[in-house]
Amino acid sequence: MSYLAHSANDADQPHPLADHLQAVAELAADFAAAWGGEPEARIAGLLHDLGKYGDLFQRRLKGLERGIDHWTPGAWEALVRYRSEGIAPALAIQGHHRGLRRATEDGLREMDPHGWDERHPEGPRLSDDNTEGLLGRGLSEGLEPDAEIGAGGASVLSGPDAAAMLGIRMLFSALVDADFLNTEGHFGGDAHGLRYRESGPALEPQRASQVLADHLQRLAASSPATPEVNEMRAQLLAACLAASERPPGLFTLTAPTGSGKTLALLAFALRHAALHGLRRVVVVIPYLTIVEQTVKVYREALADWPDDQARLLYVLEDHSLASAGRDSSGGDEQDARARLLAENWDAPVVVTTSVQMLESLFANRPGACRKLHRVARSVVLFDEVQTLPTRLAVPTLAALSHLSARYGTTVVFSTATQPAFGRLDEAVRRHCGSGWRPQEIAPATLGLSERSRRTVVHWPDDSLNRLSWRALADRLAECPQALCIVNLKRHALALFGELRHRGQPGLFHLSTSMCPAHRSATLSKVRERLEARESCVLVSTQCVEAGVDVDFPEVFRAWGPLDAIAQAAGRCNRNGRLPAMGAVHVFLPDEPGRAYPDGAYEQGADVTGALLRERGAAGLDIHDPEVYEAYYRDLYGVRGVGERGQRSPLLEALARRDFAEVAREYRIIPQNAINVVVPYDMEAFAALDKEVERTGLTREWVLRARPHTVSLFRPQREGLITGLLEEVTVGRRCEPSGDWFIYRGEEGDYSQETGLSAPSTMPLWHS
Repeated sequence: MSYLAHSANDADQPHPLADHLQAVAELAADFAAAWGGEPEARIAGLLHDLGKYGDLFQRRLKGLERGIDHWTPGAWEALVRYRSEGIAPALAIQGHHRGLRRATEDGLREMDPHGWDERHPEGPRLSDDNTEGLLGRGLSEGLEPDAEIGAGGASVLSGPDAAAMLGIRMLFSALVDADFLNTEGHFGGDAHGLRYRESGPALEPQRASQVLADHLQRLAASSPATPEVNEMRAQLLAACLAASERPPGLFTLTAPTGSGKTLALLAFALRHAALHGLRRVVVVIPYLTIVEQTVKVYREALADWPDDQARLLYVLEDHSLASAGRDSSGGDEQDARARLLAENWDAPVVVTTSVQMLESLFANRPGACRKLHRVARSVVLFDEVQTLPTRLAVPTLAALSHLSARYGTTVVFSTATQPAFGRLDEAVRRHCGSGWRPQEIAPATLGLSERSRRTVVHWPDDSLNRLSWRALADRLAECPQALCIVNLKRHALALFGELRHRGQPGLFHLSTSMCPAHRSATLSKVRERLEARESCVLVSTQCVEAGVDVDFPEVFRAWGPLDAIAQAAGRCNRNGRLPAMGAVHVFLPDEPGRAYPDGAYEQGADVTGALLRERGAAGLDIHDPEVYEAYYRDLYGVRGVGERGQRSPLLEALARRDFAEVAREYRIIPQNAINVVVPYDMEAFAALDKEVERTGLTREWVLRARPHTVSLFRPQREGLITGLLEEVTVGRRCEPSGDWFIYRGEEGDYSQETGLSAPSTMPLWHS
């Protein structure tokens, strides 16, 4: 009898099971070779579909059976055959369809096929509970599992939790990517055999370094910045190139806004990769607006790449708006290929979001983990790391520390306001064994903080001295060009309304009540007016901070965490072109009710207030690294971060080695939001509405809809909001999507100035 892995493809070609197992084993081993994990990966590949040798599964391929578990038999065989060394392969095999479960003794016992039906009366049924018989069928078709693996499997159950779980995820990643690729190759094949997708281009770091160096020379020659700023940028670049010679490991780059660190970091990464044989560069950024901006900068920097086809795919954008930002000059074929490469990060330079990267490090589902093996022996650059929630700091640092120590990955944390993560070294060590002791790239002798002093911060004299929106509008009206950043969307609306009522010329509003396409268009108009020296007042929430490239002579910032105030200052006199210092005015709004987005933000604001009272205005210098050390020390103390005995649902799930629970608890952004397609661009809105009515929710539709989407907190079903939203259904099955909606309110509810508005009876919308 011939055993099959999958049904026939469109060319009516079968997929022999033995061929599939051998191919997945070799491909997974090839992926895991980056960290010396070939033996485990090969075994996982050979046994992952062992259950498909069962008669019930073969009947399922003919449409005669349903609900068959074909993964557990291979997982159990890995345990029985290799004992402790088989634990990681067993867990990867068990999870390769439905996700990783628990790395505990109880979790391993769940794989035992004996008594399966009693433990799982609702199904699924095992394809066969005689794993020896299944293996015998495989052996008869030429499968040859290794006699031993030789890995230290016991640490999976007893070693530091974050390290052990990351090790399993990396193996899991190699297995599921190999399985996906071989299966895809079968269904895309023809009479001549499997047709694998074309691999992404190679990094070629030496060549890329030279292309980048030529670009940097041209930039320096035409820079509009002052000679002092240009000199500082050149010295930072030199420091990055010098640091690239150090061995792979953990690094920080503490450099001020406007110092040129975006391209200096890329120069570091490419030269570091060339010197140490690293495979790719992954750039991790917290906000989509900065991702798009960075991708544009990198593509321009590498525009002279000699191979046109490779150039189009060299910098890969992986996030929810990626299709809107891709270079369309390659046509539909290149765009389709880029989408495929994004599934497993098969590209030289990947620019992605913190959500994509960090949640994948703690994920349990095959699709989310698939890309992880590509990060081994790579350079991972984190920009604006101060945005990492402190509740996630210790687990995140532990995973990244182990990624570096075990998998040869260089990790760089870059920001103008470097958190004092070194204070969490002991806590990190408890979870991974290697701790957190990064090396700083920019030497103190450069004096970057002092040399980048382009602003003066004016702190409020007294906590009782608060400004009404009317008084603040009076001050803004006196400024030819000014940016005002507030903490809440309702505050932005109130101030914008006050200024609009006065007829303020060149007035703009920016918040996440506006869809990404709207925000991007607004920022373009703002930059044009700033460059033309025309009147321009921008009222914004925090979405303008951290990496958004605007340069105002004056900035007003509502009281908040110190790092947020420093980021706001980075939008002031950014290029040092003012004859004097730029002015940053910190104020306390005279507004009743909640003043901050959440409790963590309020804690940061409170710690900043305590520092101001303790040090005075002269001692709270945002250009002094010691001030940030004190700020984060106090902030971690308030939140109990890193303290022995600290408990949280995430840390408890890590201690239990419960992959599914860890994935649920590790969220950069809490999952209580919905996506609402709004009528900003009526033509695009109508086209999206018509398309989704015809096809239901599809991946392609989501990619097109993202630029026209606003995120809202999920309303109660009985809430007033619900009547204005129409839920999108999935595909042709007419099942509710759960988190995608079309806005059905009045056309005027979406303002071309301020975005999605709502009646006063719906305060939820502008929290």
